Amino acid sequence: MKKIWIIHILIWGGLLGGTSSCLTHYQLNSQFYKSFENGNFAQAQKSLESDKKGPTSKSKLIYHLNQGLVHQMLGQYDRSNQFFEQAYILGEDYQKNYLNEILAYFVNPLVVDYRGEDFELLMIHYYKALNFLSLGDKEKALVECRRMNIKLQAMSDKYSSENRYKRDAFIHTLMGLVYDANKDYNNAFIAYRNAVEIYQNDYKKLFNIDVPDQLKHDLLRTAYLMGFREELQLYEREFGMTYQKDTPNNGVLVFLWHNGFGPIKTEWSINFTINRFDSRVVFVNDQFGLNFPFPLEVQKDKDGKKIDPLGGLSVIRVAFPKYMERPPYFRTAELSAPGITKTLELAEDLNAIAQKTLQERMVLELSKALLRLAIKKGEEALLRKEDKEGLASLLSIINAATEQADTRAWQAIPHSIYYTRMSLPAGASKVTLHTKAPGGVRDFDFNFNIEGGETVFHNFHSLEIDPSFRDYSYNHY
Repeated sequence: MKKIWIIHILIWGGLLGGTSSCLTHYQLNSQFYKSFENGNFAQAQKSLESDKKGPTSKSKLIYHLNQGLVHQMLGQYDRSNQFFEQAYILGEDYQKNYLNEILAYFVNPLVVDYRGEDFELLMIHYYKALNFLSLGDKEKALVECRRMNIKLQAMSDKYSSENRYKRDAFIHTLMGLVYDANKDYNNAFIAYRNAVEIYQNDYKKLFNIDVPDQLKHDLLRTAYLMGFREELQLYEREFGMTYQKDTPNNGVLVFLWHNGFGPIKTEWSINFTINRFDSRVVFVNDQFGLNFPFPLEVQKDKDGKKIDPLGGLSVIRVAFPKYMERPPYFRTAELSAPGITKTLELAEDLNAIAQKTLQERMVLELSKALLRLAIKKGEEALLRKEDKEGLASLLSIINAATEQADTRAWQAIPHSIYYTRMSLPAGASKVTLHTKAPGGVRDFDFNFNIEGGETVFHNFHSLEIDPSFRDYSYNHY
C-alpha cells in the first residue's frame, strides 16, 4: 500500500510539475527583462504588475527583488524599499516545506520556494541603503549597514572552507563609506580595515580583485582623523602611500557605477555512465572526475527474475544549472570635474561571485539531480514489476517532461560595481562620467550642489552589454 501511495504522489506530482513550462526563468520573464535592459523602466514595472501570480509564486522572492529595483530606477525610493523589505522578510523567514522538498525529488526543484543566494540577499541591504541615502536619511542607511554586518557574520559562521565566497569586501567598503558620511570615523576605519583584509585574503585569490586605491586612501584618512598614528604609519608603509589631507570645507561625492548585467542562469546537461554492483550503482563522469554511489534495491518480477530499476540504461543525462556571463559593453570609466579626474575602480564582480557560488555547490546539486532520476527510474521499474506497463510508460514520459534544472536567479543586478570618492568645492559642481568601450567613449553629465563637509552618494547604471551577446540572449533566452 505504501508503494502505491508513492506511485500516486509521483504521478500526480509529475502531472502537476508537467504543467509548468520547460523554459528558463529568463525566458518566462523575458518581457520584464527586455524592458528593463532597454531602460524602459515604466514598461518593466507594468510587466511585473501584470504577473498576478508573482507575489505568491514559488519565485516570489525574485518578484519582490525586481519590483524593488525597478522602482529605484524610477526614483520611487520609498516604494522601492517597501518591496526590498518584503524580500528581506522572505529571505529571513524562509522555511523549508518538507512536502515540497520530498516532491522535488520526484518532479524537479522548481516546486520549492526560491530562497536566494547569499550575495543576492546581501544586495537587498545595499539597494535599501542607496535608497535611504537618496532620501537623505543616513541614519536608516546605517541600519541597513548593521543588517549587512549581521548577515556577513552569519555567512562567515556557516562556511568553514577558506576557498569559498563567505565574506564580502565591497559590503564592508560601503559600510565604511556610510559611517564616514556620518562622521563616525572610528567605525568607518574598522569597516575599511575589514574590507582591505578581505580584498587581500579572499578577493585577490577568488576573483582576482585587488584592494582599490580609493579604499587605501580612505583607510589612511580615517586613521589620521582618529589619531591612530601607529596604524597610519603601518598602512602608509604597506601601501607605499603618504596620507594627503582633503581640502578644508569641501564636500564629498561618492559615485557608484553599476556596469552591465549579471549572468543569465540557464541549464546544461552532463552524461554519466552507470556502473552496476550487487547492491549499488555508481554514476561516473570521467570528464569532470565525478562519481556518485547510490544503494540499489534488488527487485524481482513474478517469475523471480531480477528487475533493473534503471531500465537497462547504461548512460544517464542530468540537467544542471549554469550561469552564462553577459559581458558588459563598457570596460572602464573615469569621473571628472574641473581640475580633477578620478578612475572608477572595480569593487565588486557580481558575475564572478554568482559563478563561484554555483561552482561551490555543484557536487551537491548533481547529487540531488542524480538521486531524483534514480527515484524516478525506480518507480517506473516498480510499476513494470506489477504488470502496469501502460502506467510505467506514461510515468516515463512525465518524468522526462518534468526533469528540469532550477534556473531562477535575480538577473537584473549589475555585472560589476565600481566606485570612487571625489572631493568637490562647496556649491554647484558639474561632474562628467566618461564610460569607455572598444568603440569609443560615452559621456554622461551630472550636476550636484554639495555643502561643505557634506557627503552625497550617487549611483548610475550603464545598461549596455556586448551587442553580439544581447542579440544572442534575446533570440535564445
